[in-house]
Amino acid sequence: MQTYLLSQQFNTRSLAENSTACPANATICNGTSCVLPEDNFNETLSIILSTVLTVMLALVMFSMGCNVELKKFWGHVKRPWGIFVGFLCQFGIMPLTAFLLSLAFNVLPIQAVVVLIMGCCPGGTASNVIAYWVDGDMDLSISMTTCSTLLAMGMMPLCLFVYTKMWTDSNAIVLPYDSIGISLVALIIPVSFGMYVNHRWPSKAKIILKIGSIVGAILIVLIAVVGGILYKGSWIISPKLWYIGTIFPAAGYSLGFFLARVAGLSWNRCRTVSLETGMQNTQLCSTIVQLSFTPEQLEVMFTFPLIYSIFQLLFALLILGGYRVYRRHRVKQKTDVEKTEEKEDSKSTSSHAKTNGGFISNDTK
Repeated sequence: MQTYLLSQQFNTRSLAENSTACPANATICNGTSCVLPEDNFNETLSIILSTVLTVMLALVMFSMGCNVELKKFWGHVKRPWGIFVGFLCQFGIMPLTAFLLSLAFNVLPIQAVVVLIMGCCPGGTASNVIAYWVDGDMDLSISMTTCSTLLAMGMMPLCLFVYTKMWTDSNAIVLPYDSIGISLVALIIPVSFGMYVNHRWPSKAKIILKIGSIVGAILIVLIAVVGGILYKGSWIISPKLWYIGTIFPAAGYSLGFFLARVAGLSWNRCRTVSLETGMQNTQLCSTIVQLSFTPEQLEVMFTFPLIYSIFQLLFALLILGGYRVYRRHRVKQKTDVEKTEEKEDSKSTSSHAKTNGGFISNDTK
């Protein structure tokens, strides 16, 4: 009997120890070995993020369509030299630059893919705002953004297929063209609908455009915050991506301006093409990446669109500041020249009057 009681006490003590060793939510507990229920929090949050990104991106692109006037857009299509130069920059210079930077810094295959996705994205809507402040050709800016968005349906998959072959041929990574295609189709529909709304209800389109600009800014912040929660190690990445994220937009702005000038475009159009080349649709890149890759892959690639966003905006502000300083100096210089010419004219008139014994009018005193 005593032996039985000791055994029972021992079993009770063992169960107590086991119960404290295992978490409260364990479904099976045997000694120190516990089976926990699967934690679906991250998976659920990832699905929510993907859905929200898609909806907000559609709203941003819808607002962009509301900024397009069909008559002006069609006018640029009929005289397409400016749009053609922009096309060469957007789907020629940017993907090639992304490829060369990936090779030069020898990044991981999955990181090279996200750099290339960014390089193949169409122009961003923020370029239209900056183009306005640097006295660019607004009609050309809006037309280039719209055309690059529409042409991305075919050009983006084509450029990715060409430039990622060295990584995809070795089976190091598989590109999800179906997800990319779905994301691009999701762009075309709201842009087209926005153009229709602007054509039918111009006053309402202006309100939608303002809302879309605010949503675009919120979208970037949302991606950064939720992405940081989902992929905790995503900001602890190789410095190589930071270097690429710094060089890439600067190269886009510079090469876009150079090519536009070589093509014989006017200075204001050169500034426009430069901004359209360097400012990419980073929201689209983030959405494609979120929809297309696994959480493990996102850990090392998710932050690159955000890094690019930071530096493309920083360089755009530097361009804006530099242009404003140049414009103020030029206007001041022009004003000084005009004042000097007026004084010289006044002196010559006065001298002529004295020589000829004439009179001096009140205007020249």
